[in-house]
Amino acid sequence: MQTVFMNRKIVHLTSAHSPFDIRIFHRECKSLAAAGYEVIVIAPHSCNEAQDGVGIRGFQSRKGKLARFTVSEWQIFKKALNERAAIYHFHDPDLVFVGLILRALGKKVIYDAHEFLPKDILSKHYLPPRFRPAVANAAGFVERWASIWFSGIVSATPAIASRLARVNRNTITAQNFPTVKEFDSSHSTDSRKPLLAYAGGLAARRGIAEMVRAMGMLSAGREAILELAGEFETPSDYRLVESLPGWSRVRLRGILKRKEVRELLSAASIGLVLYQPLPNHYEAGPHKLFEYMAAGLPMIASDFPLWRRIIEEAECGIVVDPTQPAAIAEAIEFLLAHPDKAARMGECGRKAFQERYNWEGEEKKLLKLYESILESSAVRGRTRDGEAAA
Repeated sequence: MQTVFMNRKIVHLTSAHSPFDIRIFHRECKSLAAAGYEVIVIAPHSCNEAQDGVGIRGFQSRKGKLARFTVSEWQIFKKALNERAAIYHFHDPDLVFVGLILRALGKKVIYDAHEFLPKDILSKHYLPPRFRPAVANAAGFVERWASIWFSGIVSATPAIASRLARVNRNTITAQNFPTVKEFDSSHSTDSRKPLLAYAGGLAARRGIAEMVRAMGMLSAGREAILELAGEFETPSDYRLVESLPGWSRVRLRGILKRKEVRELLSAASIGLVLYQPLPNHYEAGPHKLFEYMAAGLPMIASDFPLWRRIIEEAECGIVVDPTQPAAIAEAIEFLLAHPDKAARMGECGRKAFQERYNWEGEEKKLLKLYESILESSAVRGRTRDGEAAA
């Protein structure tokens, strides 16, 4: 009987994310590389390179939805086949047909569901509102049908997992938690400044206008600066806030490297995560919510049922109506005026992160899924060889 060669090459595919996306690169790919897999990311990028044991295969991203669904997908598919991987792991719903073709060719394919797709489509500003329900239902149907055929599903939240596990039993939840190692020295409260931090996409749907308006409502003698780490998603998002009174209290930092984000959070006094009440936000699990906890930073967050439960159980912040700048400003004033209580919230958040909300626990589930998929391939390979020998 011939020995089955165990191919341990993994290829992650994305048409919409940076190759250094937090979830894709810093969580999943680095974990897989550390576990001994050969890991490649195919993503929009200017060149081919390697970082932290992960290879990057770049391609020129096309502008516009149509081009992304056609030309970019064809580029990704060709590059994926050339890699001859054991498992292909894709991260965008528009790559579902690439995933299905790979499956039809006998490849092992994992779908990584970052968003609750039907609810996400209901919030898409580029779709006319009257068409959104029909598009959401159609996309949800296609996603669920396609998920039947994939080798496994990795979901970013329990709500997504609950929906897709009904059609694919090989579904796990790997939430967007930080790693203990990454934040092992970012939680000291000794040198906190009157800074408020927000790290992420800057957009109206994520509460950027409400944050800036709240800064303009702080008392005149209150020393406080809002530091924004990210870039505006659209020019209109920037125009929305640049003329607001609170903009004079804002420092725009642009996109920061991971080390710089940690430095910002270790210096700040408060973290903000004020997503607006849209269908896809109520059960989202944004990176920043858990990064604030990891950094020992008390937070002011949207009063969504899931977020309220997390924050109240951990006693790590204040939840407010994210549509009301006055309520946000009141919470800011309270935390800045009561540094001892703020520090206590930060310590509680840090403890909850260490005990529950860290990537190390999610990593175990991800690696177990990979091992089970590869083992099933190896078993079938040995069976075929045995039959051939007989």
